[in-house]
Amino acid sequence: MYAAIRDGVLLHAGYKTIGEGLRELDIQGIELAIDRDMTVHAIDPAENGDRLDLSRPEGIDALRSQCRMYKARICALLMANNFGADDVDFEVQWTVDTAKAAAVLGVPVVRIDAIMHGEKELPLEKRQDIFHGAMARILDATADLDVEFGIENHGYQGNDPEFLEGVFERAGNPRLGLTMDTGNFYWWGHPLDEVYKILERLAPHTKHTHVKNINYPPETRQEHREMGWEYGKYVSPIPDGDIDHTKLVGYLKAIGYDRDFTIEDESLGKFAEGEGRLEVVRRDVEYVKSIL
Repeated sequence: MYAAIRDGVLLHAGYKTIGEGLRELDIQGIELAIDRDMTVHAIDPAENGDRLDLSRPEGIDALRSQCRMYKARICALLMANNFGADDVDFEVQWTVDTAKAAAVLGVPVVRIDAIMHGEKELPLEKRQDIFHGAMARILDATADLDVEFGIENHGYQGNDPEFLEGVFERAGNPRLGLTMDTGNFYWWGHPLDEVYKILERLAPHTKHTHVKNINYPPETRQEHREMGWEYGKYVSPIPDGDIDHTKLVGYLKAIGYDRDFTIEDESLGKFAEGEGRLEVVRRDVEYVKSIL
């Protein structure tokens, strides 16, 4: 297992470029968000501009070159797909195209977003059917690629273990699993002890990770809370929250997971721009490296 970080976290922390952040933090793993136009942040904008188009060979070549320059290892491409969209055909094709770009670059995983339009209005089985229908098409279209897909426990339905397990069971495909977000089940309102049980149960499905933390008042930690309750107030740097990430590393090592442990610190906005945010990210990286 190795330490990684999201592109957006580096830029929010105040680094001028992704490459600058990787070098300053002495970290090689990077997750890149891919937009609907198939572009990603450049690691070094001075080389080829701010955005690289992964639908074009020259964009792929530029990103590969920049990875070599910074000794960067792309752990995943992150999508904000929506399988409840009116044009689901576009969502499916975008995911297939992203997987093809990932395969060329040697990126092992595409992060799939669990959030979809209308999810709160539909019954569980209908939502599972819609989600599985899209993923089945994607898995079939990419069957020849050495790329896997990790559905993040994200939002209303994504943090329902029953929803996730139902989708995995319907798919019955080892290439489909979980982007384990270590903080989101807690954000959803599950008591802390229940969060550990859920994460341990789902660990065998893990393809990729997001690492964050929350520091709730002690009297609320074992209670069921309203979804997202006071998140902006209590989200914290990773070393300072309630979730013991050494336990989660243990769950993952126990099932042979050897990929990224990707920092997604959402507390940065609580700290002063400049050195305040940079120090938070430095502590996050130091902590994650220490527990791995």
